[in-house]
Amino acid sequence: MPAPPSSPSTQQEQLPDPRRWWALCVLGLAQLMILLDSTIVNVALPSMQTELGMADGDRPWVVTSYTVAFGGLLLLAGRIADHAGRKRVFASGLLGFAVASAAAGAAPTAQALFAARAVQGAFAALLAASALALVATTFTDLRERRKAIAVFGALGGAGASLGVVLGGLLTQWFGWRWCLLVNVPIALAALLGTLWTPRDRARRLTGRIDLAGAVLGCGGLTTVVYGCSQAEAQGWTSPGVVGALLAGAVLLTAFAWWQTRAAAPLLPPRLLRDRRRVASLLAGGALMAGQLSLSLYLTYYLQTVLDWSALASGLGFLPISLVTTATATQLGTRLLPRLGPRVMMTAGLCIAACGLFQLTLLDPDSTYAANVLPALITFSIGQGGSFLAIMTGATSDVPAQDSGIASATVNSAQQMGGSIGSAVFNTVAASAAAAFHGSRRAAALHGFTSAIWIPLALLLVAAVATATLAGHQSTRVYAHANTLRRNPEEVAKRQGAEVAALEAEK
Repeated sequence: MPAPPSSPSTQQEQLPDPRRWWALCVLGLAQLMILLDSTIVNVALPSMQTELGMADGDRPWVVTSYTVAFGGLLLLAGRIADHAGRKRVFASGLLGFAVASAAAGAAPTAQALFAARAVQGAFAALLAASALALVATTFTDLRERRKAIAVFGALGGAGASLGVVLGGLLTQWFGWRWCLLVNVPIALAALLGTLWTPRDRARRLTGRIDLAGAVLGCGGLTTVVYGCSQAEAQGWTSPGVVGALLAGAVLLTAFAWWQTRAAAPLLPPRLLRDRRRVASLLAGGALMAGQLSLSLYLTYYLQTVLDWSALASGLGFLPISLVTTATATQLGTRLLPRLGPRVMMTAGLCIAACGLFQLTLLDPDSTYAANVLPALITFSIGQGGSFLAIMTGATSDVPAQDSGIASATVNSAQQMGGSIGSAVFNTVAASAAAAFHGSRRAAALHGFTSAIWIPLALLLVAAVATATLAGHQSTRVYAHANTLRRNPEEVAKRQGAEVAALEAEK
């Protein structure tokens, strides 16, 4: 018996929302702001320390308080988005981030600044978890989703690089407080923009959030990120760092055990049974370790070896943003349907590793145009080419009601990779420089070139993992997905099967 014709309202709901591209602008603006805020204060740290009377040992807490809260709360933020609704959580995150940024910019003491930065990090976790989930659920067409994720990711990458430039400009012209206050108009503009974005149609989860899992998972991530952030100052063998890393490992082990037994786990094990998703998470962590290590290398090299000003050093980062954006939006979106995530991730990670290898060849007589710039372009091509595949592999084939936790998981992997990678880079660079006998410039360069082998090795290990775990993808996979898009009845059947499978698993 033929199926009855769909009602006009049902057909209207099946059509792509005409406001979806406006939604991408709003979501991308928030992503730009989140990652911009993670680097914009770096240039302003000396000015903050002088005005607020910080001790040298306290200065890193301007960055640490933000990253610890951000990385530690991502999993919980993802599940909150799945329960409360992604759009509602996104709007709340924007409002909270604006208020926390205003408080940080007006902080009268160092302690008040640290507290406000931690609150910023907590709301950034809500934004990061809900924003990527909204991109995945708003763009139902696979071809459009690839473009949207590419633009979204490119804006995030641009934010990290532009933060250094903007931080230098604002600190030099207006003072360090504007490095924090600049978030207020950005967040409020994005919040106003949510009034015209499509409503969140994705099914919400019901029931209670796994509080035990939240304590174990968020506690484990927080302590690991904290331990890594303290390693540079205290050393990897110091009791505080070793204790934090061991405590984090114990908590995360307990979290993994509990997730297999909880009635409604915070991170459903079914999401990690997909080998391609696991490979994407490993690749995302390694790529973030490479990106942050490259940023540290470039900052130190330009200012210490080439004697560039902070502002000029910030401008030296611009090619990373431009090339990464162009590669992700132009090359990645065209090659991914033909080559699949496995080839794109593996090739992109290898190309990014080649860019880091070029940095090991620098010497005190190297120049930016002839030696540094080619390395940045090579790394950025690899980063832009692999990013879209990583995001696609991590968020595809996820039931809509799990989109928040899936987005939070890939963000957590990136935060963990970035925290561990940058901490190891700093420690190795400092140790190698101290052991080198020569001029200050030569010692600093020796430290950088020795330390960059760590993220380079991580990228190659991740490339092997993606080649092994990601599986074979072909154009037929994407063609089939587009066939489903054009067949609403088949989509409905699949969604019904997903819901039935979830209920059966419970």
